[in-house]
Amino acid sequence: MVRFLYSRWDGSQDVFSIEKEELMDALSDELINHGDVDSALRRLMQRGLQGPMNQRIQGLEELLRRLNSRRQELLKKYDLHSVVGDMEKELEDIVNKERRGIQKKLTEAEQSAKQSQIPQKAPETPKATDDLMKALKQVANRNLNILDNLPPDMGGKVQQLSSYEFMDGEARTQFEEFLNKLKKSVMDAFFKDASKAMKNMSPEQMKNMKEMLKALNKMLMEKRLGGEPNFKEFMDKFGSFFGPDPPKSLDELIQRMQGRMSQMESMMDSMPEGQKKELESLIDAMLAKEGMGSAMAELAYNLEYFMPKAGMKSSYPFEGNESVSMDQAMELMQKLQELDGLKKDIGRLGSVSSVKDINPEKIKEILGEDAAESLKQMQQYIELLEQAGYITKNGQHLELTPRGMRRIGRKALMDIFAYMKKQGAGKHDLKKGGGTGDIIEGTKKYEYGDPFLLHLEKTLMNALQREGVGSPVKINQADFEVYQAEDFSRCTTVLMLDMSWSMFLRGKFTAAKKVALALDSLIRTQFPRDTLYLVVFSEYAREIKSPLLPFTDWNEYVYGTNMHHGFQLSRQLLGKHKSENRQIIMVTDGEPTAHLENGVSYFQYPPSPRTLELTLLEAKRCAQEGIVINTFMLDRSFYMTRFMEQLTRINKGRVFFTSPEKLGEYLLVDYVSNKKKRIATS
Repeated sequence: MVRFLYSRWDGSQDVFSIEKEELMDALSDELINHGDVDSALRRLMQRGLQGPMNQRIQGLEELLRRLNSRRQELLKKYDLHSVVGDMEKELEDIVNKERRGIQKKLTEAEQSAKQSQIPQKAPETPKATDDLMKALKQVANRNLNILDNLPPDMGGKVQQLSSYEFMDGEARTQFEEFLNKLKKSVMDAFFKDASKAMKNMSPEQMKNMKEMLKALNKMLMEKRLGGEPNFKEFMDKFGSFFGPDPPKSLDELIQRMQGRMSQMESMMDSMPEGQKKELESLIDAMLAKEGMGSAMAELAYNLEYFMPKAGMKSSYPFEGNESVSMDQAMELMQKLQELDGLKKDIGRLGSVSSVKDINPEKIKEILGEDAAESLKQMQQYIELLEQAGYITKNGQHLELTPRGMRRIGRKALMDIFAYMKKQGAGKHDLKKGGGTGDIIEGTKKYEYGDPFLLHLEKTLMNALQREGVGSPVKINQADFEVYQAEDFSRCTTVLMLDMSWSMFLRGKFTAAKKVALALDSLIRTQFPRDTLYLVVFSEYAREIKSPLLPFTDWNEYVYGTNMHHGFQLSRQLLGKHKSENRQIIMVTDGEPTAHLENGVSYFQYPPSPRTLELTLLEAKRCAQEGIVINTFMLDRSFYMTRFMEQLTRINKGRVFFTSPEKLGEYLLVDYVSNKKKRIATS
């Protein structure tokens, strides 16, 4: 026995691979509701799809929600105060270490001087010791005075300490390490991965960095003047400064560097104003110390000329407690800007084809494999539907093909029949017979005029029973046994759909439109010799062709339920046919409130006696021509019930009071059951 294990979706399951038919069926409901392929497909992309095993293709709305959630997680986790705070603390530790070192040297010198007071062989030793002690104290006092009067800002401190002669070796080493880390962070802030090309930030390597900056500015200036800089030559010489995946063109290099600068500015703008100024002064001090300040200013100016920074940077309201270094803060800015970029790409989806502009690799980095796979599947929707022949492109717009129309009708039909099966709906009796239908259980002796649907085995058995066993078997007319069959009446139908404003409340028109699509599909596939016309009516009535039905929308606040004009037009259409069964199926939610007179529609509510009189008169003309009007009423009131009683008495049709949800159940069962009767056995 095969066993299956089921679990709730938690984001770790594989995203199911959607088939063309499943995709078109999912699109069908959106098309019926909204009537435009582009907008229906966009809505489908936005809300996502559910698979057969609780798997899911996440929609754009879900991806956007997850991006927002991820953004909030980052903002609530980290604290940008630590970028400057940690460097301030490290610099303070260096200064304090130097103070302790100075004091230690003074203490050691004093102890040495005391020992020198003991008589020695050399009489000049005490005097030399006193001189050394005096000189040491002078240097110590000078250094302590410098440390006491360091500038308040970190940039000033770094500038001062850069020319300061440390007395403590460990403090000197720690300060050199601080400067190297600062150089690395600043270089990486402008040139990502630049520090990997300068492992120890030596003077020689910083010299190479300055040469690269000079060459880059020269190349950018040449481009500004309309020239064609030799980008390959530049990269051959300085490519190591741009990491393992260097830019392939000057434009790409400009774009990358502009991104880094906007990330630096976002980091600065996300800090409190005081800390922002501290970091700016620190970076300026470092660049000035290395003689790179003017070159970096020129670079920023050149980059902004090619790609203005307006709108690129943004500040972020961090609320967390976790400390970050400057390097980590820059990576955080990059991640947040990429995240915001993806949000903008999703939010400004101009057309369904522009979903391909969203980068699945970036989605994967931020949200994971499942989100990226969902996006990749969405990016294939148009291609899948085109390959299946359901849609086609007409310029910038998508259109349904005839095959797509048939699929929509089939989906509507299957939805309604599935509902009927679940509800166990009944059938109605047939009054008029027609041509041959489907074979059913049971056989009968052939009679003249019966369809010749021969049951071969029983016919042979009849012959053998009559003639006895032997060959050849002799068959005559009395041996013929035929299948029983169902008779189908040929029918011409006009489906009248009310398009007045009230029909669009509570989804009434959507339900009616879905039934019309299903009925059209039923007739085309099961009763191809039948004819179906579609008439919509509100202020006026008009015929529409079935291919246009999914795109039919309501008549923007047009008042009037002109059944009178609808019956007139339907009677004209049915008059073209001489079949025994001609009917009007009307779907509405109210009594007539308009009528046609001299080609002009007149509206009045409550309904005028003239409107009711002309509508009932037209129903009587339909009855005189053998046209039955069956009405499906989606609302119920005293006045509606009274009018429908008059209508059915005059026309001899039927009225069904139902709801939008059950409209298809009643209408289609009535149509199908009125197509059949069993041929009586003899």
